Amino acid sequence: MKRSTRILITRLGMDAHWRGSIVVARALRDAGMEVVYIGNQMPENIVETALQEDVDIIGLSTLSGNHMELAPEVVKLLKEKGMGDTPVILGGTVPPADISKLKEAGLREIFGPGTPLEEIIESISRL
Repeated sequence: MKRSTRILITRLGMDAHWRGSIVVARALRDAGMEVVYIGNQMPENIVETALQEDVDIIGLSTLSGNHMELAPEVVKLLKEKGMGDTPVILGGTVPPADISKLKEAGLREIFGPGTPLEEIIESISRL
C-alpha cells in the first residue's frame, strides 16, 4: 500500500508570520497528505527534521525577506545529506525578480500570496 505524501512545513528563520503556513498545512492535511509542521527553523534544523521524518517534500514559508539566503541553503544542505532529490517549495512574499534566482538555486515551486489552495495541492501532488 502506497503511503500518503509526507510534507514538512516550516517557516524560515525567525519569520513571525504564521497564518499562511498554518492555512496551507491544514489544506494539505485535508487533502490527505501527512503534514509535519515544525514552526520557525533555520536550514540546518529543517534538513535534520526532513531526514528524521523521511519526508517527500519540504514546504518553506517566508514573509520577512530572508528567502534569498535561507531557502537556497536548505537545498544545498539537502544535497550534502544525500537528499538532493527532495523537492523544496516556497510560499510567501517573494519579489518577481527573485523567482528565477530561487528556481536556479533548486527550488521547485514558488507560491505568492493569494495562490489558491487547490493550485498548491495540485502542484505538490505532481511533485
